[in-house]
Amino acid sequence: MAMALERGAEVSGSEGRRGPAAALAMLRALALAARPQQWTKNALLYFAFFFTINEQWSPADPGGAAALLGRVTLGFLVFCLLSSAVYLVNDLVDASRDRQHLRKRHRPIASGALPVPLAVGTAALLGTGGAALSFLLGPWFGGVALLYLALTLAYSFALKRAVLLDVMALSAGYVLRAVAGAVVISAPVSPWLYVITSLGALLIGFAKRRSELALAGADAALAQREALKDYSLPLLDQLIALVSAATLIAYSLYTFTAPNLPGNHAMMLTIPLVAYGLFRYLYLVYHRNRGEAPEDILLRDGPILAAVALWLGAIVAVLLVFRQ
Repeated sequence: MAMALERGAEVSGSEGRRGPAAALAMLRALALAARPQQWTKNALLYFAFFFTINEQWSPADPGGAAALLGRVTLGFLVFCLLSSAVYLVNDLVDASRDRQHLRKRHRPIASGALPVPLAVGTAALLGTGGAALSFLLGPWFGGVALLYLALTLAYSFALKRAVLLDVMALSAGYVLRAVAGAVVISAPVSPWLYVITSLGALLIGFAKRRSELALAGADAALAQREALKDYSLPLLDQLIALVSAATLIAYSLYTFTAPNLPGNHAMMLTIPLVAYGLFRYLYLVYHRNRGEAPEDILLRDGPILAAVALWLGAIVAVLLVFRQ
């Protein structure tokens, strides 16, 4: 009996040790499923602040710009909650298909590391919590946040299966982020910002589809996503070429036509930085086949990071030095 008690105590102690370890593993899986690396897309909320810095910042009142930057940051955090909720929903919808994908089968929900009830509950909590918090930053910001949530959920359940509409829906999500960034600080932004944002998002979307199609080949529709059956590499190459050219042209026109820019057209000095970033991205898509995960390019590619940092610095410098 003593030996049985000892064995029982050992089992109980082993289960007790496994309990915290299992809980920690589940939390780790939940954090992975929330895809924090994707939060970089929400940095678009800061664009309106940067592109109107000459109107927002004054040497006589530097705290005013800091307060607006704080509001943008709160808006960024709200969109992180909403986007993570949508990623959880998307992975729940795609779990069976993800299990057939070489890389996506390791996602927490598809692999079984994250229980479905916990994923559903967390998605509901993040979605409702983020939507409620958005209205604390203003009714217009809350409205844009709800529209973003509705659009991305529609994408997860239906739009991602429709050729062309899938990429256009993704592009609209980027534009809504830019709109939210302007609304949260009550900044009137040139329509060029929305045009350039939508074109850049279309480029990323088509490049992502091209990489998915190239990697999966004939099994793309089965192993990746249903809409890929209606795409082809020649079609995507033409779309990428068209959107790339339109993006560079639109940004170039913006630098000397937007009404809130310096009259000496100094913003045109930023065109080479945008051109290099665009060309570098296309190089990575076509010669490294890295378009499937655009967030990895932004976070890990040194030349892209340097180009973005220099571009933002140049924008702020031009707007402040040559402020009207």
